[in-house]
Amino acid sequence: MTGRAVLNGMAPFFIVRGVEASAAFYRDALGFTVTHLAPEEAPFFAIVARDGAMLFLKSVGVAPLPNPARAADARWDSYVNTDEPDALAIEFQARGVVFSVPLQDTDDGLRGFELRDPDGYTLFFGRPRS
Repeated sequence: MTGRAVLNGMAPFFIVRGVEASAAFYRDALGFTVTHLAPEEAPFFAIVARDGAMLFLKSVGVAPLPNPARAADARWDSYVNTDEPDALAIEFQARGVVFSVPLQDTDDGLRGFELRDPDGYTLFFGRPRS
């Protein structure tokens, strides 16, 4: 092997109550595309993607357990990097998305906003301020 192997991306894997409902939220509210849904009859696994962001959704018969439910200091289940959090916030608001934390400059040097999906997972959309 010559050089370093390239990593093409990384995707959080969320356990959800219902794959079709979760995939529909990401598609309809957040503008993701459902790139995979399986099996065709009674799907339990989906992949949703938007630009370079990807998320795996799977229903396995247990309740979702987002990070904040386990530890209050673990506020996010996923950080989604965007160069334009202000523009994204406007887009999501136009789609009727409710933020759990509004667009702001955070104490830890980020600019962005938080939202919770229907299964309680918290996603932060933003970027470093500097």
